[in-house]
Amino acid sequence: MENVLQPVGRFESIVLASDGTEHSEGAKTLAFSIAKACSAELLIIRIVLTNPEYEYMAPDRVEQETQAAQESLEAMQAEAQAMGISCRIAVRHGVDPYMGVVNIAEESHADCVVVGRRHRSDLARLLVGDSTAKMIGHAACNVLVTSADALAPQQGILVATDGSRQADAACMAAARLATEYRLPLKVVSVAQEASGSQGQTDAGYCVERVITALAPALADVGVAIEGLVEVGRADEAINEAARRHGADLVVVGSHGRTGLQRLIMGSVSERVVAHASSPVLVVK
Repeated sequence: MENVLQPVGRFESIVLASDGTEHSEGAKTLAFSIAKACSAELLIIRIVLTNPEYEYMAPDRVEQETQAAQESLEAMQAEAQAMGISCRIAVRHGVDPYMGVVNIAEESHADCVVVGRRHRSDLARLLVGDSTAKMIGHAACNVLVTSADALAPQQGILVATDGSRQADAACMAAARLATEYRLPLKVVSVAQEASGSQGQTDAGYCVERVITALAPALADVGVAIEGLVEVGRADEAINEAARRHGADLVVVGSHGRTGLQRLIMGSVSERVVAHASSPVLVVK
């Protein structure tokens, strides 16, 4: 395998999916911060939940909700523009909020969707009927999931690799953000306990490959990179390493778009999102 990571980490177009509640505050903070750091265009969207029957029965209510959403987005747009961020807004109607977000992200050729979650949950609750999980499963672009109190990265970034193309994409995205924020980057690979010393050797190779590829460019901008080899269940080891090293952003790869039935049920990326104490960027 060559010591070259093929995918390119881009953050040129960002979609912020806001529901207008306090649960979106962390997503707003991170979306504004990344858009500013990466000179990205920001599109802030709100999905007004409705259906033909509701619109027929309560047209005034739908109009009021639409107007309130528009005013809220205009206030956020003014705030973003005051920070020097190129920003557009859009209000859409739909039955499924996640599909509205996914469709707009595709139409705008977004590189990343930023979305808040209402609570941390176990994997089963995250996967069943949860809009955030559906966005991760169906979006063609990266998805950044945050808590309501999330802040811009300040201490460090941790990225997980298993040597796959998906992990390469995650590493490139993590390196881009580490460069823009001038934060140290930790690269972790996890060996299963049952794999013994060979598993740790393989994990170490994955880490060294990434460091070899990224270290020169990161050194040019004064960003430190360090490798970690952990042993255990991958998602638990990744989240524990993030907590232990004070990383305030975790980056993981995903195998791309799937149906909800195949939302990589039990996959590493979904379990990391479910239990992480910091924002998690799922890279496609």
